Amino acid sequence: MAWQKITTRDRVSSDTPFAFTVGERNFALFQVESSYYALDNVCPHAFALMSDGFVEGDTVECPLHGALFHIPTGRCLGPPADADLRSYPVRLEDEQILVDV
Repeated sequence: MAWQKITTRDRVSSDTPFAFTVGERNFALFQVESSYYALDNVCPHAFALMSDGFVEGDTVECPLHGALFHIPTGRCLGPPADADLRSYPVRLEDEQILVDV
């Protein structure tokens, strides 16, 4: 894995995740309070982009079938998914957000 400059802090908010790709992989960047979290962007249950999901507090709900995930850890909290989303380290450099993908 390698640190990648993904975006700037002003392009991500608690109600607006930021979708990005590296190679052929899809990722989503979320903000919960003042922290940023990067997760796989594809629901493990069926193809749906988590960045299109419904964010409430520190959870995101899959827009297709309603599986629920904990944003800080990627842990699956509710069916129909039965697998976690992989999470990736995030760091800030001034206004830049970097993700180790």
